[in-house]
Amino acid sequence: MNRREFAVTTAVSAASAQRVLGANNRVRIGLIGSGGRGRYVANFMRQAPNVEFVATADVWKDNAESARQWAGGDAQAYADFRKLLERKDIDAVLVGTPDHWHAIATILACQAGKHVYVEKPLAHNIREGRAMVEAAKRYKRIVQAGTQQRSAPHFREVAEILRSGEIGPVHFVRVWNFSNMLPDGIGKVPDQPAPEGLDWDMYCGPAKLVPYNPKRHLSTYRWFWDYAGGTITDYGTHRFDTIHQIMGVDAPKAVSASGGRYVLKDAGEMPDVLQVTYEYPTFVMSYEACNISAHGLGGRTQGMRYYNARGMEDRPNGMAFYGTGGALFTDRVGYEIYPDGKSSSKAERRHKNTTDATSLHAVNFVDAIRGDKPPNAPVEIGHRSTIIAHLGNIAYQTGRKLRWDADREEFAGDREANKLLGRDARKPWNLVP
Repeated sequence: MNRREFAVTTAVSAASAQRVLGANNRVRIGLIGSGGRGRYVANFMRQAPNVEFVATADVWKDNAESARQWAGGDAQAYADFRKLLERKDIDAVLVGTPDHWHAIATILACQAGKHVYVEKPLAHNIREGRAMVEAAKRYKRIVQAGTQQRSAPHFREVAEILRSGEIGPVHFVRVWNFSNMLPDGIGKVPDQPAPEGLDWDMYCGPAKLVPYNPKRHLSTYRWFWDYAGGTITDYGTHRFDTIHQIMGVDAPKAVSASGGRYVLKDAGEMPDVLQVTYEYPTFVMSYEACNISAHGLGGRTQGMRYYNARGMEDRPNGMAFYGTGGALFTDRVGYEIYPDGKSSSKAERRHKNTTDATSLHAVNFVDAIRGDKPPNAPVEIGHRSTIIAHLGNIAYQTGRKLRWDADREEFAGDREANKLLGRDARKPWNLVP
C-alpha cells in the first residue's frame, strides 16, 4: 500500500512473526478492549485446546483489572494496549474496543507480529478498513473479522438451497433490524467528570476530544458518529456479510437511502428510521433499520425459535430471499422456506433451527493460527461486508443516490461523498491518510 510508515513505539517481534504453531503449541492471546463483548468472545476462544489469555488492556482500569482476574494465572493488565503489543510471548490479540479503535489496534498488532481477531464492524470507515487489509498482507498476519455468521453451517445450507434453484431465481432481498427504544432511547445526561481510572483522552483517541459523557461510553457509544455508525454498522454488517456469502457477491453498483430521527429525543445522533436500497448486478437489496418498533416482520412457524424475538409474533431481525417459486426467510438461528403456491414451484415448506455460531468462529480463528483451517472471515471479506453499512450511512448523509466503484473504492464523480470515506483523525492516531 502506498502509505507512510506508521509512527509507533511498538517494535515488531521477529520471533512472534516467524513462529509456526502446531496443534500442541500453546496459543497465547492478549485482549484489547476488555469489556463485555471482548470477554464473551474470549471465553469461547479459550475453549480451544491449549489457549491462554496472558494479558488484557483497556482505557478503563476497572475493565482491564476485571479481565485480568478472569484470565487468571500470571496475566497482566495494561492501560495502554501498545505495552501489550511489545510482549514477544503473545501470538495473537482479540480486539473488542469501540469501532473507532479497530483499525489502529489491528494495524499496530500486525506490525508487532500478532494475528488479530477484530470485532465487527471491521473499521470505523472505508479507508481504515482498506488499511487493515493492506497491513495484514504486508505483515503476513491472519486477521479474522468478527462476523461470526460466516461460521454458521445453516447459512452454507441456505446458499446451497438458493443455488439449487428450489425457490427459483432471486432478484429481491430484504434485510431488517428492528428494536423499540421508546420512550427514552439511550437517555440524556449532562457532561461530567470521567470516572476514576478511565483515561478519557485515550478513549477518544482518533476522535475529537470532547467532555466526558456516560452516553458516549460503554454500549451506548454506537449512537455517536465519532465512534460508530448506529444500527446499520452494528447489526447490519452481519447480515450484509451473509447476503454476500449466500448470493455470491461482494459489492453493489449503487446505493440510496432515506430516513430521519423522527421520535427519539435522547443524546444519540443516528436516525431512528433508516431505509437503504442497494442495487447489485442481478438483484436489489432493501435494508431497514427501525428503533421505534420491534415487530420487524410478521409470520411464524409453530415451535420455531427466532433470533432476539421478545413478543409472541415479532421477527425483529432477519433476511428474506424472494424467488420466483417461493421465499426463504433466515436469521442467526434458523431458516424457513415458503412455497408461493404455484404448481410449477419446486419449493418445499420446511424449517430448521440451529444455534449462534460465535463459539465456532472463535475456535476457527485459533485453528487458522495453527494452520489447521483457513479463517472463515478473512479481513478482505470483512472489509467488503463492512463497506455496505458505510455506503448506507454515506447515502443517508448526502441525501442522494450514489454510484459505487468497487475496484477503486470510491464514488464515481462525487467529491462530497468521497470525503466521507475516511476521517481526519486526531494526532498521534492519524495513521491512515
